[in-house]
Amino acid sequence: MLRPILFLHRWLGVAVGLVMTIWCLSGFVMLYWDYPRLMPDEQIRGLAPLNLPAAALAHAGLPADMPLSAARVEMMAGRAVLRATPAIDPGRPIAQMRAMPANIDLATGRPIDGLSEAEALAVGRSFGRHYGIGGDALAAVPTGMDQWTVQTFRRHQPMHRIDYAGGATAYVAASGEVVQQTSRAERFWGWLGAVPHWLYPTLLRQDGALWSQVVIWSAFTGCFLTVTGLWVGIARLRRNRRGRIASPYRGLWWWHHMAGLFFGLLTLSWVASGLLSMNPWGFLESEAGFAERERLAGPMRWGDVAAAIGRLPALPPGTVRLETAPLGGRTYLAAVFANGRRIRLGGDGRPAPLARDELAAALASGPPVAALELMRGEDDYYYAHKYPVTLPVWRAVLDDAERTRLYIDPATGRLIRAFDGNGRAFRWLMDGLHSLDLPALRLRPIRDIVVLPLLAAVTLVCATGTWMGFRAVGRDFRRVRNRRRRRHGARIIAIEGATP
Repeated sequence: MLRPILFLHRWLGVAVGLVMTIWCLSGFVMLYWDYPRLMPDEQIRGLAPLNLPAAALAHAGLPADMPLSAARVEMMAGRAVLRATPAIDPGRPIAQMRAMPANIDLATGRPIDGLSEAEALAVGRSFGRHYGIGGDALAAVPTGMDQWTVQTFRRHQPMHRIDYAGGATAYVAASGEVVQQTSRAERFWGWLGAVPHWLYPTLLRQDGALWSQVVIWSAFTGCFLTVTGLWVGIARLRRNRRGRIASPYRGLWWWHHMAGLFFGLLTLSWVASGLLSMNPWGFLESEAGFAERERLAGPMRWGDVAAAIGRLPALPPGTVRLETAPLGGRTYLAAVFANGRRIRLGGDGRPAPLARDELAAALASGPPVAALELMRGEDDYYYAHKYPVTLPVWRAVLDDAERTRLYIDPATGRLIRAFDGNGRAFRWLMDGLHSLDLPALRLRPIRDIVVLPLLAAVTLVCATGTWMGFRAVGRDFRRVRNRRRRRHGARIIAIEGATP
């Protein structure tokens, strides 16, 4: 069995081993630089202060009984706009729901389904000024999908790319929203980190199904390569003259053999957890967030939202966005500030802080609640690693089969995160194994001291194996070529000897 396994291990090491080496090298960058993305709080930071004229909602033109999942009012280059997300309504045809405008200019009542270059440039200038981008917006260029919009382009096309004097870029969607922003440094490190690590070049990633299958089968083959390497490494151990178990190899082969034996399981855990991060074949599928968010919020209709906004005596100073915050079927609003702070407003337009009893009553519409507490620190599922989290936060543990955990914003009652059984398993298998995202390893320099040497050791395993695989395959090709030459020479001699 050892010879065919060695053959497979060698040939897989040429192609997949090279990919695994790239994963390791880009992993060094990923420890410090993630894929550039515009987070929700950053999008809010780029908004201008909200100026909502009296009777502005009269131009919205939406039916009062239209069910909504969410709605918000904000500024777009000096104009107040309504951004509504229709909810699924069994009583309305899907085509009719899709035809309803989602983004409306409240000054004219016209739907916003595309911007001119001048309008996109005005949005980019406003965003850059409030966000704090150094340098003026130079131009708005119509753009297709590129390396930094592969996650957002299809939902927000057509897009304009805004180029700033300092090298930053922003992307303005057809709705007038800024949906992506990158800096020169983020793009540089993205090319060295996230793009190779996720096999993310635009040519491949633009086809989501193909990209998913390529990553899944590359990782699956990497797991097979690692397992066969461990098997071969153990099978090749021998006793030396002193009776100790040792490697029979020398030089680079010895380093690969020893590093593979000591760090092979770590290599396998990283490749396998990377495979699981793609949720192959729905292995860890979770819909807890969507289901619990809808149940906690309850139904909401446009007529109730418009009435609540109309009863506002005045916006709190510094408000940049007014958004819905429904809870238990009742309509509330939230005034959002540029620093991310939110104030919950009741139906009379006055501040309405969320009370424990109110939250408990809203949760009562679902499974029984086993525990409800205001958590002031982090736990194993709600913590800040690369991105900040809201604290304090309400944590509700449901008494259902999944022991679902809900983390709820204490300011608005909005569901922030939800973890069912599959969600918790994904957290440990992906974040725990792949990112070594453990409580003791989140603090620097402890994380650097532990993770960097481990990553270097796994890189040594993959890089030496890949190099030796290339050399071994090269020797195989040379042997085949020399054998063919000898056969060809023998045929020529035989033919010449047979010629009269």
